[in-house]
Amino acid sequence: MSAPRRAPSASTPSSADPVPRKRRVRNLLAGTVGHFVEWYDWYVYGLLAAVFSAQIFPSGSQFASLIAAFLTYAIGFVVRPLSGIMISPLADRYGRRRVLSLAVSGMTLGALIIGFTPPYATIGYFAPILFVVARILQGISAGAEGQSAIAFMVEHSPADRRGLFGSFTNMASGLATLAATGAAAAVTSVFTDDALESYGWRIPFIIGGVIGVAGLILRSRSDESPEFEAASTLAEQKSAPAKLLELLREHPMAILQTAALSAPAVAYYTWATFLPTYANLTSDRDLSSTLAGSVIGLALLVVVVPTSGYLSDRLGRRKIFPIIGAIGMIVLFYPLLLLLQTPGFGVYVVVAASGWVVLGIWQGVYPTIQAELFPASVRVSGIGFAHQIVIALFGGTAPLIASAFVGAGRPMYVAIYMIVVVALCLVVYFTLPETGSRVPREIVSATDTLAVVTSEDSSTAAGSAPAPYKESRS
Repeated sequence: MSAPRRAPSASTPSSADPVPRKRRVRNLLAGTVGHFVEWYDWYVYGLLAAVFSAQIFPSGSQFASLIAAFLTYAIGFVVRPLSGIMISPLADRYGRRRVLSLAVSGMTLGALIIGFTPPYATIGYFAPILFVVARILQGISAGAEGQSAIAFMVEHSPADRRGLFGSFTNMASGLATLAATGAAAAVTSVFTDDALESYGWRIPFIIGGVIGVAGLILRSRSDESPEFEAASTLAEQKSAPAKLLELLREHPMAILQTAALSAPAVAYYTWATFLPTYANLTSDRDLSSTLAGSVIGLALLVVVVPTSGYLSDRLGRRKIFPIIGAIGMIVLFYPLLLLLQTPGFGVYVVVAASGWVVLGIWQGVYPTIQAELFPASVRVSGIGFAHQIVIALFGGTAPLIASAFVGAGRPMYVAIYMIVVVALCLVVYFTLPETGSRVPREIVSATDTLAVVTSEDSSTAAGSAPAPYKESRS
């Protein structure tokens, strides 16, 4: 009996990339632009919370209003793991594209609700209630977005470019953070204090809602992941609870590793949404200038992320990434926040940019590693289960905890908290398998997989050509 035929290598030109170039570009745009919309809407709330908090959550002190605003911000993170656990199996069962289209729709609606909600002085308690509703919608959307986008991008990539394509998700979120920070810096600089508090802060949210429509159109016209189509054709469809049970039973170590890869989000969210406010509260820097400084630092992040992803395809994922990124965070965070006590715009730019460099090294590679830890049948479920729970615990509460430390007169505790979390993650990173050198591993195109099955099951199929790429329009 002859040995079973092996799937064609993902690096073989004739079979590795059966997707026409225009379709591949369109699919990549659908993943990146939609991801950009998701995280622009997500981040702009935290950046402008100090502006609208008194309008929507009035109280007797600045800190009390800010804490209320960040508590509402955290609600979205509380919803995220529930959404990730419930919706991720649907992406493994019904497809990544459908879930991604629903996700961008919910995020867009939430942004528009926030942008058009009248202040507390006009509608009373309905103002904070509407903000809570909007954040719940955005939390549901964000809970479905991250892992679905990671799987969508990695599964649409050639096997020898998984690191690069996987990094595009975080490059998009970096661009989103950059755009959100730029929008916040623009409105805080252009408008007077009265105009900013009255209507200026709403403009970035409304813009995000409008851009969301473009993201929805792109995703609705994109193709389904070929690897998902292969897995759904070859594997018996299971219910969402059955997929979760399979995940917990068969992939416990991968879940732990995925959680550790996501946990440095505590630093990302602190740097992205609270660093300008932190500098404003601890060193009396002007908020508009700190936002402008963060824009410069974020521009560097957008370069570092895809560069790290590209290098991981050649140097390996684990050898340099994310271990070096984690060590950089542990070494730099405390002195960087300490340096903020020194006045000057240039000092703030150095602090922001240095943090974004080490965060970019981590960000550029962890999505691809997470995707490679799970088979396609439970990939979105696996990433979503671990990632969203960790994001809720550490990412969503990061600005709130940082605000509490600053309010208690212990601002350097913010750095210590981030360092402890990242140090624990670093221990787990040493257990990661080296996936970057395993090309093509299991990620092959749907046409390759179906051709292999056909060749094994039919004596006449040995000489047949792979089926042409079929566009999904379900």
